[in-house]
Amino acid sequence: MTRPQAQAGELRRALEAEGAEVVDVPVIRIVPLEDSREVDRAIGRLDRYAWVVFTSRNGVEAFCRRVEETTGDLRALARARLAAIGPGTARALRARGLGVHLSPREYRAEALVDELVRRGVGGLSILIPRAEAARPVLPEGLRRAGARVDVVAVYRTEVDQGARDQLLRHLRAREVDAVTFTSGSAVRAWVDLLGPGVVGSPRRPLVACIGPVTASAARECGLPVDVVAREYTVSGLVEALCEAFASPAPGG
Repeated sequence: MTRPQAQAGELRRALEAEGAEVVDVPVIRIVPLEDSREVDRAIGRLDRYAWVVFTSRNGVEAFCRRVEETTGDLRALARARLAAIGPGTARALRARGLGVHLSPREYRAEALVDELVRRGVGGLSILIPRAEAARPVLPEGLRRAGARVDVVAVYRTEVDQGARDQLLRHLRAREVDAVTFTSGSAVRAWVDLLGPGVVGSPRRPLVACIGPVTASAARECGLPVDVVAREYTVSGLVEALCEAFASPAPGG
């Protein structure tokens, strides 16, 4: 598993329930922003937004934490309609007592744009709190539909340089049968640490991605992709891995 430690529990439990031995080596860290002024300005005008759109659990946690720090509670956020890109993001909102007004059937930005546009966003103000570096699909699609969109970074990811030696040790010992990626940022961190050639070496581990966006990032970075979950969730990833290991492994 390459995802951050704080998010590893659900995937670990699901894999272990299927009998897997989990090697947990986070390759990225979630880091708060040093400058919160832009976020604070958005929080100060929350009553102007018709929608607040969240694209990750990390975005929910970081933004809600800042709302609580600046206003004392989340009631200001509850005045807007809230959209979540997928079930994990929706659960993070509900865990804070917030309702979820929209979550697309397909858990990706393109589907979220389609659902919002179908409901009518022309002339509406929409806030998107998200990672410092993220795909432009969502804000660009909403702006084309006539929405006024504010994008504010609420956290950033950075490569965990301490992971490199652990990864090399496990890979060189051939202790890894599969590597899982649940975000493009984890893919890029892996390549930053090791380059694409380590996974592509003889008897390489299977490369599994939680969805097509992560898989596309992997291919762009030169990694082979063997498994892409049909449902872009932890359970979908585990199901895809189980199916893959029912067949001959790649590179073996």
